[in-house]
Amino acid sequence: MNCDGVVRSVSSYIDGELEATVRHEFEVHVGECWECKVLVEQTKHTVRVFFDCDLVDFPAEVKTRLREKLRRKIGNPPSR
Repeated sequence: MNCDGVVRSVSSYIDGELEATVRHEFEVHVGECWECKVLVEQTKHTVRVFFDCDLVDFPAEVKTRLREKLRRKIGNPPSR
């Protein structure tokens, strides 16, 4: 496992969805890499903070503008 693998797998790790061998490789890398350890801890903290938040329903216009901005930012074509 390397840093890119940790970034791609951090959500699955936190959710307990990694198979045992991958989880072990993940944990070994995080134990040796300060940056990845910080990433995992900050991601866990973020999940805890937002888990207790109330959901806010945005107006349809705001949702549409947000989706379009995200599509432009990541380069995906608009949905039909």
